[in-house]
Parts: sequence; structure tokens; C-alpha cells
Amino acid sequence: MGQEERQGIFQRLRLGLSKTQRMLVGGVEDLLRSGRGLDEEVWEQLEEILIEADIGVVATKRLIEGLKSEVKKGELMDIKGILPLLQQKVLEILQPHEVPLPPDIGAEGPFVVMVVGVNGVGKTTTIGKLARRFTFQGKKVLVAAADTFRAAAIEQLEVWSRRAGAHLIRHRNGADPSAVAYDAAKASLARKCHLLFIDTAGRLHTKENLMEELKKVKRVIGKVLPCAPHEILLVLDATTGQNALVQARTFHQALGVTGIALTKLDGTARGGIVVAIAQEMDIPLRFVGVGEEIDDLQEFSAEGFVRALFSQTT
Repeated sequence: MGQEERQGIFQRLRLGLSKTQRMLVGGVEDLLRSGRGLDEEVWEQLEEILIEADIGVVATKRLIEGLKSEVKKGELMDIKGILPLLQQKVLEILQPHEVPLPPDIGAEGPFVVMVVGVNGVGKTTTIGKLARRFTFQGKKVLVAAADTFRAAAIEQLEVWSRRAGAHLIRHRNGADPSAVAYDAAKASLARKCHLLFIDTAGRLHTKENLMEELKKVKRVIGKVLPCAPHEILLVLDATTGQNALVQARTFHQALGVTGIALTKLDGTARGGIVVAIAQEMDIPLRFVGVGEEIDDLQEFSAEGFVRALFSQTT
């Protein structure tokens, strides 16, 4: 990837995070302009700013305690030093969760990605963008339309698959999702595919019977391809803020989530939820979505995310 392309990716990320950046960095800059000393009221105001940006109570507490420890060590002398140290400490939270999918994906047989999440988070769109990413890399991609309860989902996936140059496995509306997953797993073997993406119906994470159905899909895939699915990718909508964290906990408990794609960061001032999820969930952050275009789903980069988030507003 050339310098110009990397810069373009960063600019899209920066633009996508602009609402969150204005709330977080803009709020901190207003605090800095007050010229106050590092008193308790400053810490309380900073805590409010972080929580309003949906960084979450646990991560906020860690960040505030980390900054206070820098004061004790003499590394943070006045209010003007808060912003660069805050940026550094957010990066420390995010870096361990920057874990991309393996570069040799599909080299030893179909790599199966089961995509899960509640209604409306953008699962189908995410699959389409990922399918395009990997077909562009020369991978042979198969997509399974296992969301059989919503005819529009199958049609949408068919359009995305065509755009991505991927093949689609579909059944009739209302068919058993596990049957679709089974046939797709068999087909991925027979066609010597590198990747198989399995779309699933939007699940209300409070509905136990629907979660059980997802577990069934997971078991069926494993019967055809041992150790599959290799990735259970949970798609979360950043605009839902802390509810995304609730969903992450519930899906992880039920299915053992192995990666997260966070969508719609461009439509919210709640992008701090990325930090909250990293702090509280031991799950890799695979992708972030910052727009509608096919290239707006990006591999998560902790450094790039923090640079974009902490770009100065003034």
C-alpha cells in the first residue's frame, strides 16, 4: 500500500470519527482553556467528558487513575499536559486488541466466518465489503444466506455478492438456517474456496431460543469442517453506545465471539465505545466502518484510530 493510499484511509477514518472527536477532544480543549490547576473539579469534568463519549465507566476510571499516577510521578505537571497523556493511555488500552485476520487465510482449506449480531447493525453490508476485500486479494469467496427469515436480506446479500465477485448459496425464504450453513460448508469444500461467510438473521440478544438456533448453526458447520467456524465475527453498531457492550457480552457468552466489527462510527459521537469494548472484552477488534462506501470498512489500527480520534479541533 502506497503512502497516498494510506493517507486516504486515515483521512476517511478521521472524517468518520469527527463527531466523537469534537465531543471528546473538543471537551478536553475547553477544559484546558480554563487554565485551572489539576484539582478535583478538573478530574470530575474530565470524567464526565470521557463518559459522554461512551468510553465507559471502567475504562474512564482506568484513564483517570492513570493520569493521576502521572501527577504523582511528576510526569503531569499542569492541565496542558492532559491531552497527550490521555492519547497515550487510550492507545495502551487499544493496542492489545489490534489483531487482524491471518494473512494466509484459506491456505489450508475454507476459512469459515460466521457473522452474528442484532437487527440493523449492518451484518449483510459488512459481509459484502469483506467479500470484496478478499476477492480483490485473489481469494475465492463463497457467501451463505442463512438469514432466511427476511427475503430482503437474501436479495441484499445477492447484490453484494455479485458486486464482490463472490458466489452465493441460498435456499427458499423461511428455510432452516442450519441447512443453508450445512450446504454452504459442503460447497466451500467441493469448490475449494478460501473463505466462506455465513450471514445469520439479526438476533435480539435477549431471546434465548434464537441464540440456541445460532448455536445449532455453529454445530452444523463443525460437522462438515472440523474446527469451523474459524471466526465468529460479531457486528456492533457504534451508534448504540453502551448497548453494544451489552450485546458483546451476551453473544460472547453464548457463542464464543472471536472478533468484532464496529460499524457506523461516522454517524455517532459515541465512538469511544471502541475503548470501552477493548477495556472490558478480551476480543480482537478486527474492523471498523466509517462510511457507506466499500472501502470504508477498514482493518482496525489502534494507532490510526487514536491519531484520528485525537486530531486537534483548533
